[in-house]
Formats: sequence, C-alpha cells, structure tokens
Amino acid sequence: MSLTQEATDTFWMRYALREAEKAFSLGETPVGAVIVYQDQLIATGYNLRESSKDPTAHAEMFAIRSASQTRGGWRLFGCTLYVTLEPCAMCAGALVLARLDRLVYAATDPKAGAVDSIFHVTQEPRLNHQLEVSQGILQEDSSLLLSRFFRQLRQLRRDGRVVDCARLESE
Repeated sequence: MSLTQEATDTFWMRYALREAEKAFSLGETPVGAVIVYQDQLIATGYNLRESSKDPTAHAEMFAIRSASQTRGGWRLFGCTLYVTLEPCAMCAGALVLARLDRLVYAATDPKAGAVDSIFHVTQEPRLNHQLEVSQGILQEDSSLLLSRFFRQLRQLRRDGRVVDCARLESE
C-alpha cells in the first residue's frame, strides 16, 4: 500500500470511527461505516440494532442503502467501504451483491467475521464478484472503543442497571 493510499484509508477510517462513536452514544455496539466514491463521501452508517429492534440494522447495511440512493442504482462500482469491524456474513454478502470495489476494515471479528476470520465471502471465487480487502487501519482505536463498550455493558449488567444495551450512555 502506498503512503498516499494509507493516508487516505486512515482519513476515512477516522470518519467511520466517528460514526461508531454515534452508535456508542446510543448504547449500540460501536460499529461505523462510510462509503467513498472518487474521494468523496457518499454514505454513512452506524449500528442501530437495539434501537430499531432490527437484526439487519448494521452500519454497513445503512451505508450501502444510502450509497445506492446517492448513486441512483444498486451497483456500487468504484466505491470503497470503510468499516470499523470486520463485516459479518450478511454484510459481506451485501458488499459482494452491491459490487463494491474495495473494503477497508479496522478490527477483525474472530466470532462473526466473514471476510478473513471465519469465512472469506468477499474473496469466494464461486461468486460473481470479489472485492479488494485491506484490514488493520486504526485497528487499535476500533478495538479500544469496542472493548470499552463491552466492559461498560458487562459492568452495568453485573450491577443490575441494564437489561439491554439501549441505556448505556445514560448510566
């Protein structure tokens, strides 16, 4: 990766981390995503599963839907998705279906990651599209945010002050 590409990836991943902070402030698992086309931000998203009571309300899904609206079609050729956590099987599949060119993610997800950890959906040769993948950009920042969230959640549950994630920040 060139220095210019690394600087660009770092810039956009910082933006995705700001989206993840929005999720954290709502008591949601702090995952944020942004989609860039020709060096321009075209979509953002962050997790809202708890608030919306929707298992598909992942950061990547919001960003893909928004980017498709912005671009006027479901094919997102030329686009890069930056996300703070390795996508799950649903989101990795959506990236392939949306025909994104590139995925950049910060932290791996050994329990549910479907890009490099458990499955390799974005590189599956039997599918009609594969993505270029880069990982590890601002990994420590993303991992620290996730760790802080889950540490706070465990403490609130131990104290009996929260039944679900939806009230973290107010505690």
